[in-house]
Amino acid sequence: MKKIVYFPLNVVLILTLLLSGCDFLNRSPYDSVDTSQGFQTLADAEAAINAAYQPLQWAKLYNMRIWTLDIIAGNSEVGAGGGTDGEETVDLANFIADADNFAALDLWRGPSPGILRCNFVLQKVPAMNIDETIKGRILGEAHFLRAHYYFLLVRLFGGVPLQTEPADSNSDLLLPRASAEEVYELIVEDLDQAITLLPQRSAYTQEHIGRATKEAAMAELARVYLTHYQDYEHYQLVVDLCEEIRKMGYQLEANYADLWNPSKQNGVESIFEVQYYGKTNYDFWSNENQSSWLSTFTGPRNSGMAAGCYGWNQPTAEFVSQYETGDVRKEKTIFYTGCPTFDGMTYSSAYSTTGYNVRKFLLTKTQSPDYNTSNQNWVVTRYADVLLMKAEALNEMGQTTLAEAPLYEVRCRAGLTNRSTIEGLSQMQMREKIIHERRMELAFEGHRWFDMIRYKDNYALNFLHSIGKTAATSKHLLLPIPTQEREANPKLTQNPGW
Repeated sequence: MKKIVYFPLNVVLILTLLLSGCDFLNRSPYDSVDTSQGFQTLADAEAAINAAYQPLQWAKLYNMRIWTLDIIAGNSEVGAGGGTDGEETVDLANFIADADNFAALDLWRGPSPGILRCNFVLQKVPAMNIDETIKGRILGEAHFLRAHYYFLLVRLFGGVPLQTEPADSNSDLLLPRASAEEVYELIVEDLDQAITLLPQRSAYTQEHIGRATKEAAMAELARVYLTHYQDYEHYQLVVDLCEEIRKMGYQLEANYADLWNPSKQNGVESIFEVQYYGKTNYDFWSNENQSSWLSTFTGPRNSGMAAGCYGWNQPTAEFVSQYETGDVRKEKTIFYTGCPTFDGMTYSSAYSTTGYNVRKFLLTKTQSPDYNTSNQNWVVTRYADVLLMKAEALNEMGQTTLAEAPLYEVRCRAGLTNRSTIEGLSQMQMREKIIHERRMELAFEGHRWFDMIRYKDNYALNFLHSIGKTAATSKHLLLPIPTQEREANPKLTQNPGW
């Protein structure tokens, strides 16, 4: 994706797109679109929708803050260099943060530019005289992305201000928070529209791989239903959506580790990924950066095993203890004493304060020769997640025996081929198995916190207390509305307890 600057100036909205890069975003126009003259061409419309993807790449979202949610969820510790390094995440993970927390501010602000750009597309593109099929795809992308941005916000903060049109000089910028229910209603409406308008991935030419697809919207809608609409009707809808995705030809990668291999990204298991192309044209620390931070940040500190190696996101002993005997994901997900070598180098537990490091995202120096050269995508949604959502929905409907098949498919790839371990379980036992499986299969991919807070029977707090995080209370299941935002907008109410 590209360097994208979006300026609302009085009643004129100027969308500046300085494009450089790869895949579907390496396209004209290469300068700018001045919307004071109205959208003129298909290239204008495509440039605008391309801009709506770019905030996904930022450190405020998938290049850092989303994966650090696994630290808050108790899978790992910050690690890093100690001192003040990552202290905002340490405070959140220890449940001692306040409303001035910088990570919470990042997560609050991260989706806003994307929402604004989606609103711009949804306002301007419908009246354009362009190919109707392409127009539909562009509008579908905007609906999908706006839903995704709001879905991140509502799970993190609860109700947030709803903005469905671009702001201009006449707009009221000080909006109150909508209810969470109202936010979810918009999300479902957007995803329904996206499913109708978007093509399947199989219809895309290679240059467009990475765009939102019908199946990405379907998987997102299934996740929304599991999160907010927990009743029999919606569980059945989850099963139906997951089954439709299966019919579209998705399958599990044979080798779990290939999911994060840059030479094999957007593969047979991938449903939606945030795209990076690894060039060093831009400052590594800026929003315009096109290099993934994953390998650089999570590499074992002072090990020299990869470029960067800042040592963040160190798995806890409790997390590591949850691997079952024979689970091949262990050696592909984490470093531990006696694990297989990496690029010919032996891991030492001295590289980590916990004795463990994340392995699944690490790139060799051949793949990424410097700290700012990683073209590794962030995998937002993949087919294994869909299978586990289907298993969960079936079990919650009381169809526990039917839930065995999708769960077993995921476990089988992990080397856990003894099906008897998941047969004949009660609904509660199967629920626990699926929760465990999601934790291990999707480890460090930004799902664990969102899963924990949606599970029934006060799961999040019970789990956090069980691992010694006794400071966690019900207020911590939502982040605080940042002080800076409330000072700028007095209409914003604070979440309970903060």
